[in-house]
Amino acid sequence: MGDYPSRSANAGTGGTPVTEGREWPAGASARVAENSFHTSGPSGSGLGGGGALPRARRFGAERAFRGLTMAAGTAVLVVIAAIAIFLVAKAVPALRANTENFWSFEGWFPNDAEPKFGIGALAFGTVLSSALALLVAVPIALGIALYLSHYAPRRLGTTLGFLIDLLAAVPSVVFGLWGREVFINPVRDFSVWLNEYFSWLPLFGGDGPFGRSILLGALVLAIMVLPIITSLSREVFLQTPTANEEAALALGATRWEMIRTAVLPYGRPGIIAAVMLGLGRALGETIALALTLGITFGISFNLIENGGNTIAANIANAFGEANETGRGALIASGLVLFAITLIVNITARAIIYRRREFTESAA
Repeated sequence: MGDYPSRSANAGTGGTPVTEGREWPAGASARVAENSFHTSGPSGSGLGGGGALPRARRFGAERAFRGLTMAAGTAVLVVIAAIAIFLVAKAVPALRANTENFWSFEGWFPNDAEPKFGIGALAFGTVLSSALALLVAVPIALGIALYLSHYAPRRLGTTLGFLIDLLAAVPSVVFGLWGREVFINPVRDFSVWLNEYFSWLPLFGGDGPFGRSILLGALVLAIMVLPIITSLSREVFLQTPTANEEAALALGATRWEMIRTAVLPYGRPGIIAAVMLGLGRALGETIALALTLGITFGISFNLIENGGNTIAANIANAFGEANETGRGALIASGLVLFAITLIVNITARAIIYRRREFTESAA
């Protein structure tokens, strides 16, 4: 019998015959497949099947946008680091010249021949006035935000929301002048009433005079941060899924029960962010507090007697008359305020992230 040409295993079923004695160089099959794909096109009628995805451009719009966003984020970090380096470099000489403990001394005499200054009283006044302002502003802001988002008619809610947003555009000096010239009278009368009936509490004790006090500064601050917290909280409440609200109402919940079980838990991270943003605004306020506080140096929990001071207000009042050491002392106090603000922001971010992780794990 003669020799037959060799066949593939599926030759009987119409497979591709293999020619006898045909030898392929090493790597030739890969080149043939590649050539077949390019000749058949992306739709692929030949070898290569259905084609492949287009190659990403090396310098496309997406890559450029990614680079711009990364540069913007990096620039923010660079600016923050540059501010910190500047504050430290300018504050160190004054801190070395200080003859008292910077953290516990309650006076401020950096311009003397022997400089003496401390940050304790200023930091205490800053935190106390800001905390009292939030204590007043947060419940009012949340109540206004809930009314605008879930109770008021749409037209009325939109109009009132616009008017509240206008408060954020009022300059700080206007709030300060209004507080010193107009708002001080009702606050003084209220302070006298508190002292008359609640003088047994250290917060409202003393013999006067009353008026330019921590209470006045905190109330002016509360009015200033009110539009910030209200606007952000209102937007957060409006983002609550309608299905959640309708499900609560379908189960027989009242309007308040629906808000308590569906709206407030969903918007808690946003509320925390709004409150912390308002706190940052209060911590850094300068002119309004410089015009409404009594500008004294001392740690006291009394809210109605003349006195009180903050880091930012002290910088505004003392910078014009400060010598080189005095300017360094003021910059050192600014470094402390920078650190306080940074700690507040980091704490807020940590709370928000923990809340988000809890919500996602529960879902």
